Amino acid sequence: MTQAVARAVARRQTLVVEAGTGVGKTFAYLVPALLSGSRALISTATKSLQDQLFLRDLPRLCEALHVPVRTALLKGRGSYLCLHRMKQARQSAELPDRRAVMMLARVERWAQQTHSGDFAELEGLDERSPIIPIVSSNRDNCLGTECPDYRDCHVVKARREAMEADVVVVNHHLFFADLALRESGVAELLPSVELAVFDEAHQLAEVGVQFLGTLLGTGQLIDFARDVLAQGLAHARGLQDWQGLQSRLELAARELRLACAGPMKEVRGLLKLAWKERAERPGFAEALSSVAEAATLARETLATVMEMSPDSQRLHERAEQLESLAATFAGEPADGAVRWIDLSPQQARLVESPLDIRQAMQEQLAGPPKAWVFTSATLGEDERLSWFTEPAGLDDAIVLRVGSPFDYPEHARLYIPRRFPKPAEPDHPSEVAALAARCARSLGGRTFVLTTTLRALQAIGDALREDFEQGGDTIRVLQQGTATKRVLLAQFMADPRAVLVGSASFWEGIDVPGDSLQCVLIDKLPFPPPNDPLVEARVQRLEAAGRNAFAEYFIAETAIALKQGGGRLIRSEGDRGLLVVCDPRMAGMNYGRRLREALPPMTRLEHEQEALDWLAELAADHELPL
Repeated sequence: MTQAVARAVARRQTLVVEAGTGVGKTFAYLVPALLSGSRALISTATKSLQDQLFLRDLPRLCEALHVPVRTALLKGRGSYLCLHRMKQARQSAELPDRRAVMMLARVERWAQQTHSGDFAELEGLDERSPIIPIVSSNRDNCLGTECPDYRDCHVVKARREAMEADVVVVNHHLFFADLALRESGVAELLPSVELAVFDEAHQLAEVGVQFLGTLLGTGQLIDFARDVLAQGLAHARGLQDWQGLQSRLELAARELRLACAGPMKEVRGLLKLAWKERAERPGFAEALSSVAEAATLARETLATVMEMSPDSQRLHERAEQLESLAATFAGEPADGAVRWIDLSPQQARLVESPLDIRQAMQEQLAGPPKAWVFTSATLGEDERLSWFTEPAGLDDAIVLRVGSPFDYPEHARLYIPRRFPKPAEPDHPSEVAALAARCARSLGGRTFVLTTTLRALQAIGDALREDFEQGGDTIRVLQQGTATKRVLLAQFMADPRAVLVGSASFWEGIDVPGDSLQCVLIDKLPFPPPNDPLVEARVQRLEAAGRNAFAEYFIAETAIALKQGGGRLIRSEGDRGLLVVCDPRMAGMNYGRRLREALPPMTRLEHEQEALDWLAELAADHELPL
């Protein structure tokens, strides 16, 4: 892989590499990148992976290779403290509760000593903390060069350091936000780099689809209403009815969310609703019209005071943007785009998006010549890695598949129970929980249960607790939703006699090497939901082209998700464990073989007792003194 990356850099080629777990893909692209002396942009999937690359991997390699390279870390503006908005928060006294007041005081103390302004420095600050949107800026409320704190702006400083660096670490969200908005700093950077690397590239397409579309959310309206009130009272108190305007905007946001929720009384997690499910219902058009009217009223009101401060002028522009977005969603979608509604317990978002990132990426590839490297442990199941290369527009890329060096046949077992309820049968969740309990007892905990839905997560978690309580077991059940992901993982690592039940976010990006995790159960095959609007649109496009959507889309997507989930099991050379897929379709249906072959070459077990015996053997080895 290192040689292939080196050749791609030297020849300005596009390279796609699927590198199995244990290959060391991070070093395999960093070493040739650093030795080449090329200016490089490295993008990864999350901010935590960014920090790992910048704070751990790059410094270690630069020291080992004796290369004097200047590196920089660049995140989206929401990751940095905004000095102007922090001061406004103190003056406006509009904080939601006492906890937020205490957190603001903590941020203010930290602001006196931070160089970067990156919230990741603040230990114990959850990235979902309600204080962050209050003391950070976004594209809507940033004043740019008009800001009184522009000279000390942490975002400007981070972008300046990125422009001066040899290697810049960004994330996929920032990369695509920039393609869509041309304002995050990557736009200036990209033409000047000679190498662009995308790690965890399997997430690239879905991240891109989110950012290349158009979005109108009730959260936008609520944030706008809060800023209108704060700025109105600070700069134009008594000149307009600011509280009345805030109430009107918040009412429009509530009406839009209710229209999106429709007959649903309770929403759990994030739901993706088909546009027609709601847009054609009574009240939806009226709710959208109410948003437009509230935005118009805000624009007209702000026009009377916009000369008073840069903040008021920016708020006037935001009101115009909200008007425009309401008009966009009141009309027909653009050609080749799909619309849907994201609904969560907190807000509703209207989304219009392209079906893939093909056109956007091809526009980038047609720019100034550079090397492009895309890599991940899971990019497809055929030799051309079509699952990734086709929607990403990388038809002409050089493709390399590097297998894992781990001894899967010796160290890993795969068990697919044949005589098991099908996923659609009502007793399937309880049987998954019962099998998980038997496995966990044999192993003494150290088990993950990965579910495909939040409903199954709850049912399996409840049934497991009941099973252990009735059996008098001391095995603890940790369940997604009861604490943050980081806290749950820390608890799991600290307590060997534990079973962790998790859904979507636990299928990937989780690294538990050693014998802390030796059994992973997957409740059923992770097929894409057929009623998902984006899935429906992609299926229709394939069928219109005369292609087999089930084979080319559903099975391909399932194979990738299965590889990701199963990949939690063996994370280092000495790891051993059992993967259980509680779905008899994988053993009996014609497509089952294709899905089995997508997994690493684990030794297959036919009977449950063999699986339990294997776990008992692992448990005995775990208890041996060192």
